[in-house]
Amino acid sequence: MKEKIFLTGGAGFIGSHIAESLVKAGYQVTVYDNFSSGRMENLAAVKKDIRLVKGDILDYAKLRKAMAGCAIVSHQAAQLEIFRCLDNPQLDLRTNTSGSLNVFRAAAENRVKRVINASSACVYGQAEYTPQDEGHPLNPNWPYGVSKLAAEKYGRILEQDYAIPVISLRYGIVYGEREWLGRVLTMFLRRVVLQGKPPVIFGSGGQLRDFIYVGDAVKLHNLCLAAKKGGVYNVSTARGTSVRELAVLVLKAAGKKYAPIFEQVKEGRASKFMPERKRIPQELKRMVLSFGKAQEAFGWHPEMDLQEGVRRETEWISRHRHYWRHLGEVAV
Repeated sequence: MKEKIFLTGGAGFIGSHIAESLVKAGYQVTVYDNFSSGRMENLAAVKKDIRLVKGDILDYAKLRKAMAGCAIVSHQAAQLEIFRCLDNPQLDLRTNTSGSLNVFRAAAENRVKRVINASSACVYGQAEYTPQDEGHPLNPNWPYGVSKLAAEKYGRILEQDYAIPVISLRYGIVYGEREWLGRVLTMFLRRVVLQGKPPVIFGSGGQLRDFIYVGDAVKLHNLCLAAKKGGVYNVSTARGTSVRELAVLVLKAAGKKYAPIFEQVKEGRASKFMPERKRIPQELKRMVLSFGKAQEAFGWHPEMDLQEGVRRETEWISRHRHYWRHLGEVAV
């Protein structure tokens, strides 16, 4: 058997894909999740092959005990819903920063070999240039980005004080099967596939996003398992896709010929076509990230074409129509 890996947030979107890949590779996996948003059904393929601990990263005593004996920590648990961080920044801070600090402290006490930390492209804020590399200015525009950046900094302190390499992965827009409902691709898919309605685009749809398939993100994560030193790496494609272009891809994957609706919604205001959905304040105009650093360090590059990835997610939600029950159910 390979090393024991402790995986926080392992019942969520990205975490469950990581869990599956680690089990397949022969690792002994402990999934630690409080199931506030993670789901048992996400672990259906591996539930007999993992050690599962229901626990919160804010419960330090339980976290430390559950981590004992593990060689590597993959910290994927997070609060990542933007409106939630705007409405309750203290909750966001507790989960993403205090919770991450607990994970790092427990890793030090348990003398693990290395830690992989889930960070975010949101640490950059509005793009000053694209593609944004890891040296881009760090000026988060949402509390979420601040909490993730603070967690990165605590990770650096852990590495300096305890010689435990900490790798922070700055995820772009990770998409794929089991994605949580709330971001633009899922909202398009829900409208087109589940409701039989045209997608609603806020503004002109010229906003650029970097969509990285979850399988590609997991491959980079797993390459980091043997890393000898820490650092920060973008998990991205370096390709910007406009929201307007994304809507076209969704319509093509679903085999629909609807004309998208362009709605002029002010930031922070609700859509009249989707009353449950608001336009995010301080919306990012461009998020396109360079992956050159990860390619140089690990020989990694994204493989999934966005059109094929969207097709796969479209087929998945067609078979799992129950999954997106409520807006903002965040599977981390």
